[in-house]
Amino acid sequence: MCSDVLAAVAWPYANGPRHIGHVSGFGVPSDVFARYMRMAGHNVLMVSGSDEHGTAIQVKADSEGLTARECADKYHRVIASDLQGLGLSYDLYTRTTTPNHYLVVQEMFTALYDNGYIVAQTQMGAISPSTGRTLPDRFIEGTCPICGYDSARGDQCDNCGNQLDPVDLINPVSRINGETPEFIETEHFFLDLPKVAEQLTTWLDSREDWRPNVLKFSHNLLEKIRPRAITRDLDWGIPVPVEGAEGKVLYVWFDAPIGYISNTKELCDSNPERFGSWQKWWQDPETRLVHFIGKDNIVFHCLIFPTMLKAHGGYILPDNVPANEFLNLEDNKISTSKNWAVWLHEYLRDFEGKQDVLRYVLTANAPETKDNNFTWKDFQERNNSELVAVYGNFVNRALQLTKKYWDGVVPACGELHDVDRQAIQEFKDVKEKLEAYLEAFKFREAQKEAMNLARIGNKYITECEPWKVWKTDPKRVETILNLSLQLVANLSIAFEPFLPFSSKKLRSMINMTEYDWSELG
Repeated sequence: MCSDVLAAVAWPYANGPRHIGHVSGFGVPSDVFARYMRMAGHNVLMVSGSDEHGTAIQVKADSEGLTARECADKYHRVIASDLQGLGLSYDLYTRTTTPNHYLVVQEMFTALYDNGYIVAQTQMGAISPSTGRTLPDRFIEGTCPICGYDSARGDQCDNCGNQLDPVDLINPVSRINGETPEFIETEHFFLDLPKVAEQLTTWLDSREDWRPNVLKFSHNLLEKIRPRAITRDLDWGIPVPVEGAEGKVLYVWFDAPIGYISNTKELCDSNPERFGSWQKWWQDPETRLVHFIGKDNIVFHCLIFPTMLKAHGGYILPDNVPANEFLNLEDNKISTSKNWAVWLHEYLRDFEGKQDVLRYVLTANAPETKDNNFTWKDFQERNNSELVAVYGNFVNRALQLTKKYWDGVVPACGELHDVDRQAIQEFKDVKEKLEAYLEAFKFREAQKEAMNLARIGNKYITECEPWKVWKTDPKRVETILNLSLQLVANLSIAFEPFLPFSSKKLRSMINMTEYDWSELG
């Protein structure tokens, strides 16, 4: 049955270019899902944009001699270009510095404030001694007072999952320059998370089909949930729309998730005939909302944003949040500060026309339930042993044999033999598994099944030996090549979510102008 599916994809932070760890977490998985859902006949919106507020933007701007706005503009262009270059099929990729976004965010804050879910409290705020600027929680690092992890952030410990305040850390230091921050008492607005805790617990308990790691992490956070500050003393950000709050802006992680709503509104308002009303996507209980994020964003998408939606009232909650774990590089943690990363813009430049190879390898190594690893040796082996030796080999054999024996014309299908029926049955079995894995967000397994279709094709051609049969029974070769070409056409559909560039090229080679998922089989 056709349904409305909203793929809300994590907002890349515009303080620099993105690397393979980022697109492995949110980019490629979201595009695989969106492409599959569109082909399956659903109405799909895939939305995201550049996250452009917060101290990290200002710090980067200072280091490059730019204003915060100039820095955001620069890296928004880089990120948007790179994501497009990788083939991510956003219906809208926007940014958090648009007037529309400011308006929607401030309206959300006002509604939550009026509903009694935002309260003013004092806390100890971190200040940089050398600059006098407020240090954001995520720019302070120290030892977790709960589990002893020595690289806990000021807002959260990634090891034990507990929410923290910078003042809680043992031996806190600034990640910007290594200095010890000063702590002063300051007043901020807090989102009253405990007020919705019971509803969140009931909701999470009903999410039986979510990834176990996401549910476990979310439940652990809920056990010690407390009000969370959603404003900061910064120059760069969305002003707090409350009298007397001059000089305060909204916390970037309060601001950014609302972008899913603001860019849906932007898209729908610009073309209501095609996309309908934004309320259909956010307030209709029949709409399926799915977030694609990395595990460091689980707290925001499984607790904070749902709290905001519940506190406002009238909004749907996520149907699923298939958050990925982290991708390492050559057995070491990816580090932007140490330049230990494969940068997307450099890959697209140095491996021109090889977007699908990266998409394939990132999906094959997707950290869906635990951290995984990217190595150049594995990259090479998967390209040569799978994409070339299996997928490419089958396509080449089928097309070259058709060109040799039938001058490129698709021959008619005659009487089926047992080997034909067996190949068709094997294909149907793989198709069912492929669909089941895609529906369950198990994209690694789904891609394996797609590749198995090519293996079936290679096995079929090898067993049938059309180059030998041609000498004695040309009519039989017609059937062999007809079925082989049907498998090629099906490959172009099955691999569309994973290898969109190759699939498009393959369809042009066989003059296939129309396709959808229902034609697979």
